[in-house]
Amino acid sequence: MVLAASHPHLSAQQVTTQATPLPEDQMSSSSLPDAPGATQYPVAEILPDNDDTTDVTLESDGDQRKTGNVFSLDKNVVIHYRDRVIQADHIEFNEDTGELTATGHLHVSGGANHEDLTASHGTMNLKNQTATFYDVTGSVGLKGGGAGPGRTLTYSSSNPFLFTGRMVVRTGPQSYEIYDGTLTTCQLPKPDWMLNAGKFMVDSEKAKAQNSIFRLMNIPVLFLPYVTHPVDSEQRQTGFMIPVPGYSSTKGFTLGEEFYWAINRSTDLTVGAQYYSLRGWEQSATFRYRGLGNNFAKARYTGLLDRGIVTNGVYLNQGGQDVTFSGRHDFNSQTRVAGDVEYLSSYAYREAFAENFSVAVSSDILSILYGVHEWDGYAASGRADRYQGLKQAAVAATPTTPAVPEEQIRIFHAPSLDFDSTEHEIGRTGLMWSVDASEAGLSRVQPNFSTGGLTQRFDLHPELSYPLGFDGWRMRASIGVRETAYSRSRQVPYNDTGIPVELPNSLNRSDLEIEGDLRAPVVERVFDSPGVEKFFGGNDVKHTIEPELTYRYVTGVNNFLAVLRFDDVDIVSDTNELEYGVTQRLFLRPVKNRPCKERPESTAQSQNWDDDIGKVQTRQIADAKDSLPSCGSHPLISWRLAQKYFFNENFGGAVINGRRNIFDTTLNFSGIAFLTEPRAISPLISRLRVRTSAHMDVEWDFDLDTGAKKFTSNNVLVDVHENNVFAGLSYARLNAPGRFYTEGVISAVSNFNQLRLLLGYGSPTKPGLGVAGNVGLDLNANNTGLVQYGAVQGSYNWDCCGFSVEVRKYELGSVRNETTERFNFTLLNIGTAGNLRRTASLF
Repeated sequence: MVLAASHPHLSAQQVTTQATPLPEDQMSSSSLPDAPGATQYPVAEILPDNDDTTDVTLESDGDQRKTGNVFSLDKNVVIHYRDRVIQADHIEFNEDTGELTATGHLHVSGGANHEDLTASHGTMNLKNQTATFYDVTGSVGLKGGGAGPGRTLTYSSSNPFLFTGRMVVRTGPQSYEIYDGTLTTCQLPKPDWMLNAGKFMVDSEKAKAQNSIFRLMNIPVLFLPYVTHPVDSEQRQTGFMIPVPGYSSTKGFTLGEEFYWAINRSTDLTVGAQYYSLRGWEQSATFRYRGLGNNFAKARYTGLLDRGIVTNGVYLNQGGQDVTFSGRHDFNSQTRVAGDVEYLSSYAYREAFAENFSVAVSSDILSILYGVHEWDGYAASGRADRYQGLKQAAVAATPTTPAVPEEQIRIFHAPSLDFDSTEHEIGRTGLMWSVDASEAGLSRVQPNFSTGGLTQRFDLHPELSYPLGFDGWRMRASIGVRETAYSRSRQVPYNDTGIPVELPNSLNRSDLEIEGDLRAPVVERVFDSPGVEKFFGGNDVKHTIEPELTYRYVTGVNNFLAVLRFDDVDIVSDTNELEYGVTQRLFLRPVKNRPCKERPESTAQSQNWDDDIGKVQTRQIADAKDSLPSCGSHPLISWRLAQKYFFNENFGGAVINGRRNIFDTTLNFSGIAFLTEPRAISPLISRLRVRTSAHMDVEWDFDLDTGAKKFTSNNVLVDVHENNVFAGLSYARLNAPGRFYTEGVISAVSNFNQLRLLLGYGSPTKPGLGVAGNVGLDLNANNTGLVQYGAVQGSYNWDCCGFSVEVRKYELGSVRNETTERFNFTLLNIGTAGNLRRTASLF
């Protein structure tokens, strides 16, 4: 033993001891008695100490005495032992046995789980890490302050909890038994909610209790025969989830339950079932895996055994299954495999039972599996994918009118082998080359048509380009050829019904492609008059104009109509066109210098930075530093106008009068079909974005068909958020040529006219009241009515719990006319009970 201070009354009030652990034959243990009438409290179990020595540091502001091996200290006593700190008014410590007795304002903190407790008095054995405390208030997972009044609470765990107890017995380094106590995640002494039980058992993984009472605002609400709470935030626990009740006008009363299995630290599985009193049973399962780096796997299954519903006197079964899988595995930084797969057995099932409106009306499903290896600007990949387009079945209007069955279009790549390259310079000539190539097996199935097995397709597309730059001007000229070979073809001319007829004849398609891209120097001007600065709140305005001109010529595709359609490779056509456009931007620049912000590091932030500011650099003016927005600048308005002029009005004979024609040059330009006859001028496309402040964004995109004198598309988006107030508006208008359906029936126009509104006040994470509502309107209001869906949601959050209710309405014609009530009750760091999912929340 080494004494740092041999005289207990010296001014340096500190004693340091080093002691060895007790031999194993001197250790003892006891357990709970099994005889009636025996004491109900266990004696702390003594655990062997694996350390050779125990370091203890004792400090105090008062008297220090030593009698034999026992130290006695008074007034603000502090003991440091490993990662724990013990404080009290009076402490007696036996350095041989490690026994410690503390009285008056006892405070113990530290440990692996950041335990922190206060007590009136207690006893401890530092070697064996056992203890008994009385009149306890404590916490687990809270750093630097514990649960005492006036302390600052810092969460070190995603599952902290606070507790009180008449007596707390520590049976090991991370094991406690709490008697006549409470447990909560709210700050004491007046928690919003708590569990009250005669005994809680706490270990390194979880706290558990039997016959506990759940209290809300100190009012008994629920009796729980058995309950657990996780202690270790890194460990998930297997068990049953909280049952989920609910009600729906079409499903009836609902009750769901799930079982969660924590398979290991990287994998878990959730299985469940939900009963609908009017419809039947729904089953669900979710599997999740998270590996190293970007490796992951997730699978989800839902299915319904539907008893059916009667609509217009016709029985309709809307049952089905939906299976999704997504995953990725990186072999190294250059090689990986990934997949995103979905199977939906019935569109009616999704439309009738999906909880989200956007999912309910989504009819296109794409599944893809691929692997890729990348090196030195090259990429070799293999993929298999499946496109599934669903069209809703039409319910009979009257009992004598036949119903139209659900229709599907399925397109397969099974598989496709691809090789791609970035541009590579040929020596030091400045001449760049690149190549794209693929070999694919293709199949297409749709009503009244199916390809006979797999159609083989080989596609080779090499290209040479030469970039030039002088005095702020930038030009890029390129020439390429394309050779595409098919094992099957399509009969031409087309028959009157428009249904494809496949021929076993092979087909070769060759073309020559010439392109020139010209970018003039950016024209800019700064408006910095006092009036401008005053109007824009101490900012001057910078205006930039970026003109662009692109000429493209493709020739040699003289058999476009004979090509079967599978993807965008098959819609290459002859063209002779000129694209012209201009992009204008307004930047606000502070008059007073402000420190520059660092460029964001994350991918998403960098993308936003590039979209808002870096586009100026991508317009080939990187060498003109003064033309870039200065530090503190932010874009106010960005507006792009563009149009194409077609010298070859019928695209080499590919255009068919009176039908919707889609070519790669029109698809890449607008995305909205506009060719129904030979024409020289494309619609004028406009993309306008206004960011008035950090709290408001406005975007207006439209395609104006000057020939047809109408907007083929018109979309407006508004997003506002200021403090707790948020609002949104989206207007979508589509008035474009329609698509072919079965039996030669043509939808002349795709007429889509819808409005979405959102308005709310509140926050899901801040205390107080929250109210929100949204609505979707079909402005065409044909047969389904004006309102497609709507919801009103209210919530109230206390410090550590919250309650939300919602009423939601779906009006999707005869397929779904439903009103449903949802709710949830959330406990901070515990979980949520109810059927109002976070993904469906309006906040």
